[in-house]
Amino acid sequence: MNDAQDPARPSEPVASPLSAPAGYAFPQRHAELLAWAHAEHLLEQARNYWLATTNPDGRPHVTPLWGVWVDGALYFDGHPRTRWGRNLPANPNVCVHLESGSDVVILEGLTEDITTDEALGTRIVDAWMAKYERLAPDPAGSGMFRMRPSVARGWSHESLKDGARWRFA
Repeated sequence: MNDAQDPARPSEPVASPLSAPAGYAFPQRHAELLAWAHAEHLLEQARNYWLATTNPDGRPHVTPLWGVWVDGALYFDGHPRTRWGRNLPANPNVCVHLESGSDVVILEGLTEDITTDEALGTRIVDAWMAKYERLAPDPAGSGMFRMRPSVARGWSHESLKDGARWRFA
C-alpha cells in the first residue's frame, strides 16, 4: 500500500496565512507561504524537540527530548514517571517546538501512548538509529508516545516573509 492510500498517514495539511497584528510581515498570498515540505524536512532532521505539557496546577512544563518524525507524526519515548510523562494522561494536549535559528516549526496536537505494529516500529527504530545511533526505543514492544499535529505554524526567515499556518484533517 502506498502512503497516499494509507489511512494512518495524514494527508497534506492545508496552508493558510498566519493571523497576526498589523505590522508583522507575514505574507497574505498563498504563493508566498512556506511549503509544508520544508517544515516536514526540518521535523525529520531535528535532533531535539521541545515538548510543552501542562502540570496538574495549570502551569506549563517544557522539556527537550529526542524523537523522530515518521509518517506525519512525531514519535518519542521516555519514562512515564518524568514530569511530562505524568502530565500527559491528565491532559494529552501538547505543543512541540524545534530548536531554531531562523527556521521555526511549532506543532499543536494530542499525544497518545501507543504500541506500534512491527512494520511501523521498524521504521521508527531505523529513523531513530540513523539520527542518534544509540538508545533505540522498542515501539512494537514497550510502546512509545505519538503526537499527531492538528495545527502547525512555521517560517524560515527572520523577516517572517514566508510564515504559514497548516491545519491537518
